[in-house]
Amino acid sequence: MRTLIKIAGVILISILPFSSIFCQKKTDPVRVLLITGGHDFDQAPFYALMQSLPDITVKEVKHPYATAMFRPENRALYDVVLLYDMPDTISEQGKKDFMDCLKAGKGLVVWHHAYCSYQDWPEYETIVGGRYHQNIWTDKKGGSHPASTYQHGVPFRLKVADTSHPVTKGIQDFDITDEVYGNGSVDPGVHVLLTTGEPSSTPAVAWTHRYGKSRVVTILLGHDNQAWTNPSFVKLLTQAIVWVK
Repeated sequence: MRTLIKIAGVILISILPFSSIFCQKKTDPVRVLLITGGHDFDQAPFYALMQSLPDITVKEVKHPYATAMFRPENRALYDVVLLYDMPDTISEQGKKDFMDCLKAGKGLVVWHHAYCSYQDWPEYETIVGGRYHQNIWTDKKGGSHPASTYQHGVPFRLKVADTSHPVTKGIQDFDITDEVYGNGSVDPGVHVLLTTGEPSSTPAVAWTHRYGKSRVVTILLGHDNQAWTNPSFVKLLTQAIVWVK
């Protein structure tokens, strides 16, 4: 009898690892709609970065065809919108489709120069949680500010403002060399994720908030391959995409 119990125990132990493997649910990759256009970038390393992101598939659509993807009949084709564009104009129908898409809950990541888009569309600043201003601008309290600035190839230090947030989890304060945006606006209601003391940069460089039912993450980093090969930046971008889904 003891022999039978011992044999049964061995069989059970040998089966358990295999049964646990079969019971694991495979996670589908996050389907990313990458929108580009209106700003040049170094294509070879950029697409290498896109292909390297784990558990993420990317479909690119360029302007002027991008806003059609916000229409109701196309929203099932992707999980997350990743803006790496910088268009000047958008039609009234495009505005409506974009807002409706986000109000319905489609996740959004606003990346680098997409912060500068649609200068004449006030609602875009609300969507993004801030704005790069090409001209002198007035804040909500009536204060006047100089136009925003940019500077390439700046080495600077980033501080993680919220180490417990899923977008920044596992990321420590880090150094990067990147383009910085100065004198930009950041809405006071956003949840700041990364900051810098670099004087040529807007202090907040990554944040999150909600627009409608959509989770929105804005990341000002990521101009070129110096940033795209920075492991902390890659982790930040990847976790932002996964979290907004």
